Amino acid sequence: MSIVVTGATGHLGRFVVEGLLAAQVPAGQIAAVVRDEAKAADLAARGVEVRVADYNAPETLKGAFAAGDRVLLISGSEVGRRVEQHTAVIGAAREAGVALLAYTGILGGPDADFDLADEHKATERAILDSGLPYVFLRNGWYHENYTENLAPVLEHGAVVGSAGDGRVASASRADYAAAAVAVLTGEGEGHEGKAYELSGDTAWSLDEYAAEIARQSGKDISYARVPAEQHLAILTGAGVPEPMAAILVDVDAAIERGRLAGTSGDLARLIGRPTTPVGEAIAAALRD
Repeated sequence: MSIVVTGATGHLGRFVVEGLLAAQVPAGQIAAVVRDEAKAADLAARGVEVRVADYNAPETLKGAFAAGDRVLLISGSEVGRRVEQHTAVIGAAREAGVALLAYTGILGGPDADFDLADEHKATERAILDSGLPYVFLRNGWYHENYTENLAPVLEHGAVVGSAGDGRVASASRADYAAAAVAVLTGEGEGHEGKAYELSGDTAWSLDEYAAEIARQSGKDISYARVPAEQHLAILTGAGVPEPMAAILVDVDAAIERGRLAGTSGDLARLIGRPTTPVGEAIAAALRD
């Protein structure tokens, strides 16, 4: 039996693998599923088993899993293709007879009413239909969705958005990864069949976010509230492909409706500590 992490060389996947190693899971009992074996060379050097497979090539997934494996399916990054990709993974996991399939979905699950959630909801339905033992890790927004894009904020003195007074209960990638580690290593702790609504302990507004950047950077930063149409034009003008820009604008509308503000406490309970404050993520981004 192995603990298997798909997308293991991605941002979240690497945190999960590192978390498993830090939790004293023997490296030989961890399998990293990756598209590019070279990108996992450092993990292989530490004794992690590397299994090469591609979400877009179902035939490669046949060797990705084995009977009894506990698998983390990290959602793909190709919006619009993820249902087909995830369905291929689910089929391979079912054929192999894995012991558990954990999936990183989105906060709200079937109640999420914004476009980005559609593929996650379809994936959850496919997992339920498969009959596999499952855990749904419904991740909220990541701090890094904002803090990895601080350069233009500092340059222009503005956080641009169309979320109104909406609030975001975000957490760090490391927090969400720690929750996945807790589930993957928590055999017998009652996780099977659960859906965890994962979010930060505190929901903040874009006004508060801008004020915190200003405080830490010493620059004059404000929240520039714009209508959705203008927000879309700003994003596409900055080079964001229009389909992705439309999704981001739709997410801001969801934030204004309170859809990413939930603070269930599930994340802190799973990881056994408070979630990382957004101010810490801002500080790290400014250092970088």
